[in-house]
Amino acid sequence: MTLTDICTLEEWKAFETRIHEQFGIDVNVFNTDGIRITDHKAWVNRLCPAIKANPKGQAFICAVAHMNIASEARQTRNPVIEECDAGLIKLVVPIFVKDEFIGAVGACGLLLEDGEVDAFLIEKITDMPESEIEDLSTDIESISREQAHALIEAVVEDIGNLSRQMVTCRLG
Repeated sequence: MTLTDICTLEEWKAFETRIHEQFGIDVNVFNTDGIRITDHKAWVNRLCPAIKANPKGQAFICAVAHMNIASEARQTRNPVIEECDAGLIKLVVPIFVKDEFIGAVGACGLLLEDGEVDAFLIEKITDMPESEIEDLSTDIESISREQAHALIEAVVEDIGNLSRQMVTCRLG
């Protein structure tokens, strides 16, 4: 079973767009290998595209955060809210059909309300100047834990409404 067995790519893309517009966060649906299934990309800050454009940033910040948090979500079968090494929220909701893991929804790019960008670590990993990192970070919006939990609830409800089969996304 794959994600496209329960929804078309167009439906998944519309889902990503809806959640992004509702919560102002970058949202993507990932397959079991951690690869985005649509071409939808809605950056919510100026820092993340700069990190992802840097091979070390993509490999050692973005990919590692998604792999680790998605793995925890898959193992616990519950959504996970953490921060990536850059200091931004990374949220993953696993998707199961019966007992089969078929993918996950990931959301990222905002600061948790009490969080801050780790410019020092980003500089060490990417070799970007700290002043550039700080400039790109000045307008990053924040999200409260309550809003992050509301986002999870919206993702779970929306996937349930989209699916043509029994899909399980638990609220944790």
